Formats: sequence, structure tokens, C-alpha cells
Amino acid sequence: MKSFVFRFGIVLAVLVVVNLLSSFLFFRVDLTQEGRYTLSEATDNLLANLDDDIHVNVYLKGNLPPAFKRLETSIRETLAEFQARASQDLTYRFIDPTANPDAKKRAEFQTQLLQKGLSPTSLVSNTDGNQRTEQLIFPWAVVSYKGREQPVLLLRGNRSNSKEEQLNQSIENVEYELASAIRRLTIKEKKVLGVAVSYTNVEPLRLSDLLATLQEFYDIKLINLQDSRDLVGLDGLIVPKPDRAFSEADKYKIDQFVVNGGKALFFVDGLKIDSVGREGTYAQPLDLNLNDLFFRWGVRVNNDIIKDLSCALIPLNVGDMGDKPNVQMLPWRFFPLINTFGKSPIVRNLDAIYSRFTSTLDTVQAVGIAKTPLLMTSQYTKILKAPALVSYNEARQQPDPRTYNDGVKLIACLLEGRFQSLYTNRILPGDPRAAAFKAQGTATKIVVCTDGDLLVNDMNYRNNTPYPLGYERFSKNTFANKDFVVNAVNYLMDDNGIITARTRQVTLRPLDKIRMKEERTQWQLLNLLGPAALVAFTGVLWQFVRRRKYA
Repeated sequence: MKSFVFRFGIVLAVLVVVNLLSSFLFFRVDLTQEGRYTLSEATDNLLANLDDDIHVNVYLKGNLPPAFKRLETSIRETLAEFQARASQDLTYRFIDPTANPDAKKRAEFQTQLLQKGLSPTSLVSNTDGNQRTEQLIFPWAVVSYKGREQPVLLLRGNRSNSKEEQLNQSIENVEYELASAIRRLTIKEKKVLGVAVSYTNVEPLRLSDLLATLQEFYDIKLINLQDSRDLVGLDGLIVPKPDRAFSEADKYKIDQFVVNGGKALFFVDGLKIDSVGREGTYAQPLDLNLNDLFFRWGVRVNNDIIKDLSCALIPLNVGDMGDKPNVQMLPWRFFPLINTFGKSPIVRNLDAIYSRFTSTLDTVQAVGIAKTPLLMTSQYTKILKAPALVSYNEARQQPDPRTYNDGVKLIACLLEGRFQSLYTNRILPGDPRAAAFKAQGTATKIVVCTDGDLLVNDMNYRNNTPYPLGYERFSKNTFANKDFVVNAVNYLMDDNGIITARTRQVTLRPLDKIRMKEERTQWQLLNLLGPAALVAFTGVLWQFVRRRKYA
């Protein structure tokens, strides 16, 4: 009896000590190969520094297909990890928008979701009886913090991939999408992002959608380089579609801004196209007086234009049908659809990007600069040197694929490192700028893209309102232009590195469908009878051991 009490006391003491330690020490072990339950360091830091409670409503719930159940499970697991790491109370709830049996109340609730900008997705599937079923789902979450809400789209991916791959990409993005929404709501001190508007004729309305999105993360400041003495006070700079040459004084400001650690994004064209007619016009070289600066940094913008067989459609009158024009949507090779990406969190799992009159970008040697390709064309391209004829009639012609043999071309590149000034050994001691001049400074990052139109949104000219960036009004598709620019800015400007969560990779391990069909019955029997047989075997073995010991 004494030994029993002693053993019981030891076990009780161990349990008390373990519980006391667990209140001070916290750890979780992720045994998955991809580390799917391990949050990025940036997300951990974000959650550890919350100053108020957060609640998340997830509307992806209900009688979902197995693939979407997998996405729902991934969201639930990620939120459980968030809850375990958060310094404040983080609660979440899964809501089925179609669960209410009252049709009127169900419709009212779904209308409320639509008013919040949560657009539904229609799932179409065929049952075993070849019956076609259609189901409405809301792949959204809403993050609430201090009375403010942030919607989060949880179904993202490249539409050129299969449905399984798109869902897998959505699973890979769950942490980033949720963490990015929390960061957007909890950010206290915004960095200052300048937009150089003094060298472009793009109307402010045609940049409005991008700037409105970036304003949620940063303080936006429109910069007139010609009037400002320098770029002090800016953390980042966007140069959108310049159409005339930079002065040496303004180029010097940009040079010193980057050398001193400023982040910059350049969206520039290699050729200038004023207008396009049916018979065509010649695109001329565009001299921005930035070539030597880019060359020093490790890239070269070429004076050419890309024709790509992977391209967007435009409406074109191909003739009259009776007394009415016959307008058809035809592929126009001067508007490439970019669907080839480099290995960077900026472009991981992005959908296709819509580009217009794009030039090629070459990389050149630059000491200490790491170059990462971001956007590339398809392999079926033809490069036209300036002056290049651009004609709408070209869309009516059937292209010869054998002539589109110039291969994959780079159009956007990320440069990282300690940049050397273009003006090294050019600033004389007596120059007033010599006191503040730096030949090489802090490590930084820049992005150069050879399509100035990539960040320009289209307009609805009937009511003079802007379309979302990336929206193509003829096909009514929304491409990933805004996602690319916002990701690029976040990668450059966000020192916490939330965007690194986009590097998460979940490997698809599909079952062999032929073996599944042939061996279905035996696997079903194994799953049904196997556990029962294992329990029976364990019971028999236990009785055998007891008889040997006590009989």
C-alpha cells in the first residue's frame, strides 16, 4: 500500500510540474515534410505584437466538394496556429451562408455579404448519375479589429492551371492572405511612398485604383521631381510610365535616393506609341535619359517591342454584315499575356498579367547586385526593332508560328544589393553636391519593368470612373496586375517580411486513379475490417499474456 501511495504521489507531482511548466513554456512540433503548420517568422512577430483582440469570420463552410473541404481544413488549421501564437485573444468562426432553411433570410444574409464586397463563386459538378449540380460558395473571410473589417479572398491561383493546382495554390496562400489582412488593420506607423508624376502624362484617375490599395499600407505622396530639392523623407519611389527624358538633376536625385537605401520601382517603355490606326503607325525609340543609370545597376531597357502568340483579344471590325459592322474579338500580339514567372515571393501563385506594348529587358554585369527574373513572355515571341510598325490590321492576319521563334523574353527584374552611383568620379570637390554625395551606400532593392501600362487602370468613359487595375473591359477578365505591383511594393518596403509567407509550398500527392478504380473494393474492405481485426488481435494477445503471467 505504501509503495502504491508513493508511486501515485510521484505521478501527481510530475503532472503538477508539467502543468506549471506548460503555463510558462510554449512549443509545438510540426512533423510535416513541407512545414505546413509552421508560421513564418514575420507572421509570428505580427501576432506577438497585437494590442487588441481580433475576430475572423470564415464563410467557406457547408456541403463542399472534397477539394474545397481540404481548403477549409487548411484555413481552420492556420487560424488555430494564429490563435496559439497571438498575444491577444484571436477568435474565429466558420459560417455557412447557405445553411438557413428560410429562403428569404438566406437571401438577405447573402445580400449582406455582397454589399461587403464578398462575391460568390459558382461550383458546377456532375454526380455519379450524370446529373449536373450547381452550388454557390463564398470563399471569403472577414477579419475584424477595433471596429474595422478587412475582407480576405481565400480562393486564389493561376487560372491556367488545373482546378486541383489552383486550390493547392490557395492553400499555400492562406497564411499570407490572413496575415496581410491583419497587418493592414493593425499597422500603426505607415512608411512614405512617393509617386513621381512630373514625367508622365498619365491622368491621376488612371492610377487611382493602385494608389487607393497602396494607401491602406503606406502614406502616398505625389512627387514633382523638378520642384523638390531631393527625395529625403521617402521610403520608396514609384516611377510610372514616364514619356519624356529626365533632366540630369532629377536623375541625380534618383541615383542618390537608391544609393542611400531607398526602394524604387520603375515602369518604363522602350518605345513611344502615340496612337494606333488601322493601317498602323511607327513606334519610335523612347529616350528617357535613364539608360546609363539602369546599365550601372545591371539592366538594359531595349528599344524594341514584343509580339507574343500568348496575347489578349481586341474588338476589330472585320467587314460589314449586311448594313451593320461585323465586330469580332481577335488576338493582338502586341498585348502579351504574361504567365511565366521567376522564383520570387512577389510572383508566386500569381494569375496571368495583362501587358501592352512591352519591350525586352536584358541583364548586364553589375558588381554586388543580385538579379531575380520576375515576369517573362511565352516562348513564342517575335521582336521588332525600332522603328516598328504597329497596325490594327495585323490582328486580322493569321500568324506563322515558325516566325515567332525569339524565345522567352524578360520584361521585369528584381535587383538587390549595394548599388554604385552613376556619378562616381564625376562630382568634383568644388561641386555643392559633393558634401552629401555617396558613391555606394546601404543595401536596397529595386524593380525595373519594361511596360509602363502595367500599373495603369482602364477607364469607363461613359461615367468617367476607373476600372480596377488589371480589368480588361472587352473580355471582362481581371488580371493580376494589381497583385503584382502591390506584392512588389510590399517586398521592397516591408521590413517585417510578411510576404515571405508566400514562399510556403504544399506538395500535391494525387492518388493513382487507375489503381483506385481497379482496387477500390479491397481497399474499402481493408479500411472497414482492418481496424476491427487489429483491435481483436490486440485483445487476444493481451489475454494470452495475462494467462501466461497469472495462470
